[in-house]
Amino acid sequence: MMAQDCSYEEKCRLLHRLMEAYTMGHTAVAFSGGADSSLLLKLAVMHAGENGKRVIAVTAGTELHPAGDEEVARRVALETGAEHRVLAVRELQSAGIDRNPADRCYHCKKYLFEAIRDEAAREGARAVLEGTNADDLKQYRPGLRALEELGIKSPLREAGFTKAEVRRLAEEYGISVANRPSAPCLATRFPYGEQLTVEKLRTVERGEDYLKGLGLGNVRLRVHGNIARIEADEGDMGLLMHKRNEVAAKLKEIGYGYITLDMEGFRSGSMDEMLPREMKERG
Repeated sequence: MMAQDCSYEEKCRLLHRLMEAYTMGHTAVAFSGGADSSLLLKLAVMHAGENGKRVIAVTAGTELHPAGDEEVARRVALETGAEHRVLAVRELQSAGIDRNPADRCYHCKKYLFEAIRDEAAREGARAVLEGTNADDLKQYRPGLRALEELGIKSPLREAGFTKAEVRRLAEEYGISVANRPSAPCLATRFPYGEQLTVEKLRTVERGEDYLKGLGLGNVRLRVHGNIARIEADEGDMGLLMHKRNEVAAKLKEIGYGYITLDMEGFRSGSMDEMLPREMKERG
């Protein structure tokens, strides 16, 4: 039986066995502060403690993620009791992704995880773990190839955990970010081939921060030239329409010329929808 076909209880047992094995030596966890990596870090600390080993949470302070993510990661790492390291990286130029290529995620993951692996080696960590879950395999994820090439371990994926199951177990362990919305890199807000700059990334971050401040759940601000396309949960569309004049004025003030509400609502990876099928299947 494959892991994804097991019951939740069977997956939990498998995950604990994997974590016990991976923490027989000092361990590094690639740590974003999201639900997946936070659950992984919690379990790593728990099993490493039983084995008398260290766990180092390594956060990449990147250009492509919201600035607030780093502070969340610091807080959650402190909650788990892990040692925490922050690596300052500048991946737009260094990873060769400033033109937002369709395989951007591969090059970015390769660059980031080489840095995390090097930090792990300096700390004497034998294994590097990261938080990919089984649901990630259903989407276009070229970065997974980079993880395999570098020998990075993905225990949640190995145990067949879906995102819902990750959140369930994280809640059971009292992890504060168990229900934190996913926050993929800001480059996903732009079409492939678009020239990326730090200024563009920070502008879309300000726009999303404003929208989240309205009390929206899942929300993305996708940018097409001077058009800002808002993706939101279906249940939040009424609020956006009620506040449409305020929202339009604010986003225009930030720098966008036209403001639209996507009728299909929020969906992860919507910029991938126009990629050729063979590219998505290849990953």
